[in-house]
Amino acid sequence: MLHTYKVEQFQEEESILYLPAGFRLEEDILPHTVILGTRRQSTACKRHPNGRNVIGISTGLARKLYLPSKVVSLSLFCKDECLYAGVLIGIFTAGFTGFRLSPIGQRSHFFKQLLSVQSSLGVIPFVFGERHIDWENGLIKGFFHFGEGWEIEEIPFPNVIYDRLPNRRSEKRKTYQSLKERLEREYGIPWYNPGFFNKLDLFERLENDQTVRHFLPDTQPFQSFDEMERLLSAYHHIYLKPKNGSLGNGIHKITYNRTSEEYYCRFRDGDQKNRLLKFKSLEQLSNTVFRNRNLDTYIVQQGISLLKENNRPIDFRVHTNKDEEGNWQVSALAGKVAGSGSVTTHANNGGEVKVLSELFTDEKERGHIEEALKDAALLLSHAIERNLEGYIGEIGFDFGVDEKHHIWMFEANSKPGRSIFSHPDLKSFDLLTRKLALSFGIFLTQQSLHHPEEMIP
Repeated sequence: MLHTYKVEQFQEEESILYLPAGFRLEEDILPHTVILGTRRQSTACKRHPNGRNVIGISTGLARKLYLPSKVVSLSLFCKDECLYAGVLIGIFTAGFTGFRLSPIGQRSHFFKQLLSVQSSLGVIPFVFGERHIDWENGLIKGFFHFGEGWEIEEIPFPNVIYDRLPNRRSEKRKTYQSLKERLEREYGIPWYNPGFFNKLDLFERLENDQTVRHFLPDTQPFQSFDEMERLLSAYHHIYLKPKNGSLGNGIHKITYNRTSEEYYCRFRDGDQKNRLLKFKSLEQLSNTVFRNRNLDTYIVQQGISLLKENNRPIDFRVHTNKDEEGNWQVSALAGKVAGSGSVTTHANNGGEVKVLSELFTDEKERGHIEEALKDAALLLSHAIERNLEGYIGEIGFDFGVDEKHHIWMFEANSKPGRSIFSHPDLKSFDLLTRKLALSFGIFLTQQSLHHPEEMIP
């Protein structure tokens, strides 16, 4: 656990750093080099002359390190007689606007909230994109928010990069791939949470993992209408989902009524209206609903009879994060009740977020379901980490619970949405997930210093 100290700058051109009175060195040897991100500076390190438990930094040293002027607290740690002044976390994204009040468009508020936890962790997080990198001088024009407004300051290359690209389109760009590889290989900077999960690829990998395969509904690529008929016969209803969809877009629920021998398709149309259509055959349904769609880009998933509230299906969002020690923990849990006539529980489709106490009045049932969801989330987090490449620091799971209280994983998201945190009882978990998202950057930074050979991608 890193200790965080208040930072005070004093006027002096020489590179001087005063160590806090309470800062302990493993060997009583004062370091001669201070490091911020990838910037190193020879420095006279001394114990604080007034015996105060704060970090004193000369203005000359701050300028040479490119330390932002409004940083109020930093963590300190030593390695090989070098003093590391905080952990510099670059948050990489796309979609910058040029507007000072909202430089990252509608997501500016999210990034402002993410940066707001910096002082409590002793880290220096900033937001940047590919056009803000000065390769020649090893500097980045970083976007900071210290509470009053957005500011742009030059900052060294960071210790670690947290990937917050907004969509798959920006992720597939060749410039992104080459930039990521260069920062990882040439500069040794760990990059965490890269890549949106592909639904089918993830399911296929997890199916071979004995510890979690029982959480997976039957999921396969669209093959033929004969195969859909077989699945409908086995499960009564199925879902067609885009392989790379998000926010519930493009999901269709297909049900077969054995009595009337009719097929029903429930979906949200292009006008954002919930539709329920009836057909005499699967072929007729396909020719009408999927006329202009390439079904090869879809997966077919087993339908589950979910727990309901007032006849509206419930699913559950569970967030997991890796912490400062590199351990997975459940950081948030909530129920989502489907909107009337909706095929999903998403808020943009009339869904409603509820905490478990609002859904289950029986305390014993509530406790059983909560523990089962948490256990499933942790088992699956470890399994995903084992079976996928890269450093994964957070996952948002969409779970279903059937009438026998069996847990089913519908989706896992590497860049989970945050709609559940609109619920007033989940505000503290909103803060926790933001803190943990940056805490994992501290863990990766220390790993890269102590075990650099293990960090090469």
